[in-house]
Amino acid sequence: MPFLSHISIDTSNFDSQIFPYNISSIQNGIQLKLQSNVTFFVGENGTGKSTVLEAIADKCGFNVQGGNRNHVYNVEQEQQPLAKAMRLGWSTKTPYGFFMRAESYFNFANYIDEMAKEFPSTLNAYGGKSLHHQSHGESFLNLFTHKFDDGIYLLDEPEAALSPQRQLSFLSIIHELEKLNIAQFIIATHSPILLSYPGAHILDFDNQLEPIAYQDTEHFKLSKQFLNNPDLYLRHLGI
Repeated sequence: MPFLSHISIDTSNFDSQIFPYNISSIQNGIQLKLQSNVTFFVGENGTGKSTVLEAIADKCGFNVQGGNRNHVYNVEQEQQPLAKAMRLGWSTKTPYGFFMRAESYFNFANYIDEMAKEFPSTLNAYGGKSLHHQSHGESFLNLFTHKFDDGIYLLDEPEAALSPQRQLSFLSIIHELEKLNIAQFIIATHSPILLSYPGAHILDFDNQLEPIAYQDTEHFKLSKQFLNNPDLYLRHLGI
């Protein structure tokens, strides 16, 4: 049973013409029951995946620029409005976890470097050296390897800096924690490799968050068709 079991969004008291309540997947509200320790949000850009994930992070008390409850740092950001309309239901509430968003990871790395100036042991949780002194992929994987334990992990496009081989390594990390039933993952992704995780619950933001089978996702179908016949696609694009 996942820690976080229900997510609801009631938009009836908010202006449906204003972002983020004008996003089609959110406009009419959301009622979600999470059925697995691993849930993926899929869909085209702009369908609300990151917006919903960030609102969950806000409701969990995590820093919405990235981090957990103990990572307190200020960068210029807009208030998270969707969290006002969101309610979370827990089977077992946990204060532990982490929110990672690829687009603001630089700010998080700066924060960790500042902390390490006063407390050098801070870097032990990130592979023993500054996240800025590692490749992007190395720093992501070291974060996953050394920082993830029990808790709920909200990850926005973690594949952004991971090679295909390291995406497979990440799947192994998920499995090691998930099989112990100590961790829950909610991941917004475009990666057909990550989406292949056995038993994952995949929610399609292109279709009002309806569950979808891995083989039915556009990510799987397009990747497979392209790899089977790349020349056909390139000719169609005039390349």
